[in-house]
Amino acid sequence: MGIVTIILLAFGVAMDAFAVSVTNGLCYEKFRRKEAFMTAVTFGLFQAGMPVIGYFIGSAFYETIAFLDHWIALLLLGAIGANMIVEGIKTYLNPEENCNTESFSVKLLLAQGIATSIDALAIGISFAVMRTNLILAIICIGIITFCFSLFGTFLGKKFDRFLKEKAEIFGGCILILIGLRIFIEHMLF
Repeated sequence: MGIVTIILLAFGVAMDAFAVSVTNGLCYEKFRRKEAFMTAVTFGLFQAGMPVIGYFIGSAFYETIAFLDHWIALLLLGAIGANMIVEGIKTYLNPEENCNTESFSVKLLLAQGIATSIDALAIGISFAVMRTNLILAIICIGIITFCFSLFGTFLGKKFDRFLKEKAEIFGGCILILIGLRIFIEHMLF
């Protein structure tokens, strides 16, 4: 997996965190710079850490599944992307359900960090079967997620809810296209 693909993948993965960051900025009145920074750090760390776990899981089974690497990448990225698109459409159809009435807390932030990074765990498995440079990938994912999350919280404070579902749909499309690209490259070459 080349650097351009890794960066595009990082953008796609970061969209979940971006969407939740926008929602946090919208929903919590006392959401200030400190909370925005905590959100960005938490999401960046979770998004960068989960692929490491997935990578080691995938590496343990690499010999057994290596001949299926392009199928695994297609299925994992396609499923994650499709789920993001479905969630974006649900958000668009039911915007009043986006805001949480509880106050912003560390416990809530950690739950959001885990929830937004589960897909990164699966992507880590595809990194193992595709023999991706893990260090480069997690640095790109962590930095891009941090920046998107920080930016998302401030956008949430300034703009309406329409950003959240568009970010999820866009990120889902990116992941599906990357999965298709990997699959086609392996089938043709």
